[in-house]
Amino acid sequence: MLRARRTIPGPPHDPVKARLLRLYRHLLRRYGPQHWWPGRSAFEIAAGAILTQHTAWTNAARAVAALRARGLLAPARLAAMREAELAEVIRSAGTYRLKARRLRAFTEWLLLRFDGRFHGLRRTPLGPLRRELLTVAGLGPETVDAILLYAAHRPVFVADAYTRRALGEHRLLSPAAGYEEARAFIEAHLPSDPALFNEFHALLVAAGKERRRGLTGGPSPAGSSPGARRRRERPASARARPSP
Repeated sequence: MLRARRTIPGPPHDPVKARLLRLYRHLLRRYGPQHWWPGRSAFEIAAGAILTQHTAWTNAARAVAALRARGLLAPARLAAMREAELAEVIRSAGTYRLKARRLRAFTEWLLLRFDGRFHGLRRTPLGPLRRELLTVAGLGPETVDAILLYAAHRPVFVADAYTRRALGEHRLLSPAAGYEEARAFIEAHLPSDPALFNEFHALLVAAGKERRRGLTGGPSPAGSSPGARRRRERPASARARPSP
């Protein structure tokens, strides 16, 4: 009598992962690669993440350009500047006095912790590093995760309002889900890949802005996004993901 062949179970199928990846592929076909985050160095990208809090990217980009023009996109030079003077440089970013304080707080932490270099942010265990960054004055989860993902290339998803709204609309997560719940949800169901997290988040922002434009009847927001700004400033042959 022949024995029945024994079936060895493989890894369980994750339908949520499949749905998320379908959404990702759909958005990529619709909007194309977003080339986030614009910046000539890791520190510049981190500064941009802080300066774009509660303002349009175009305003933050002008502040970043002003810092660059004065040679202040180096941690030691920025930390040596008086806070009031720094605030005047970044005035275009809105709430500039508050952002000057936050930018200095992050810069001083970076100098004290890693001698102003991002090499340590790329190698330190991610969980403790994220918790430590969240203790820096003025840095909330969204800003911290943007710094970790875009400047340090760590696999952390930026679960901003655009992400949470999209997850709710596709019935993947409750519309009432908070930031940490949405971040943990994405990270639990997608491969831990910074490049994937980078592109997916940027695409969700592009989709959210298009939807908002349709609801308000306002001008297209595409030109104000980091990816769109980078595409305007560089010829097509030179477009590539920034490498801080």
